[in-house]
Amino acid sequence: MGKLLIGTSGYDYPEWVGGFYPPKTARTKLLEYYSTQFNSLELNGTYYRMPTTTQMQNMVNRTGGKVQISVKAFKDLTHNPHADHYQSLMSEFKTALEPLQKNNILLCVLFQFPQSFHYAKPQRLYLDAILKEATDIPIVVEMRNAQWQNDQVYNALRQRNVGWCIMDNPALKDLPILDFTHTSELAYFRLHGRNKDMWYKGDNVTRYDYLYNDDELQTFINPIKNLLAHAAIVAIFLNNHAKSQATINAKKLEILLKA
Repeated sequence: MGKLLIGTSGYDYPEWVGGFYPPKTARTKLLEYYSTQFNSLELNGTYYRMPTTTQMQNMVNRTGGKVQISVKAFKDLTHNPHADHYQSLMSEFKTALEPLQKNNILLCVLFQFPQSFHYAKPQRLYLDAILKEATDIPIVVEMRNAQWQNDQVYNALRQRNVGWCIMDNPALKDLPILDFTHTSELAYFRLHGRNKDMWYKGDNVTRYDYLYNDDELQTFINPIKNLLAHAAIVAIFLNNHAKSQATINAKKLEILLKA
């Protein structure tokens, strides 16, 4: 039976204070409280800014080393790929992660590629080049274009021991369909919500404004248990962070999986 990790995509949301976080919790104390509630965290701030070793050591200190951390790759590696300087970016990024690795709390690095990253030769070659630079760290790739959902991709990831991000998202053209395929010892499941109306016209809050009901969550239970029977680690992250809905659904998933 694999190890189960459940957490949310990000934690530094002041609007969660008074809901998930106790009233009047200082922003500097959010992570400490989060660490008492969940055993894993998907760190999103590293997508917007290249992390530093000081920042990552601070994550170790503030969590007490109790939380497994998935770190989202810096956006210039996924959304602004350039063949001439990805190696230097990867080197800087990996150096920043060293405190997490030394303290055994680096779950993986999540490379979230946009829908515009097509299953075409230039993109495949770039992905292969990136993965070659990251053979010394655990990697999961999230592909938001359904073209990548094929056995050739899955087999190539298995050969490289790279995880495939299982996604739940709105049923829209060209977005991936929910498929519980995993390609490494780490099975990674990301729930974005199903806000079809706001997916393309919303911002980073309204796009993920969605609360899964109990019936919807129940449909995930057997597939997750199947993953637990075949993978060493199953990590589940709720990205429907508007109104602290991610924390509500994460706690409910924990209850359903124990039933």
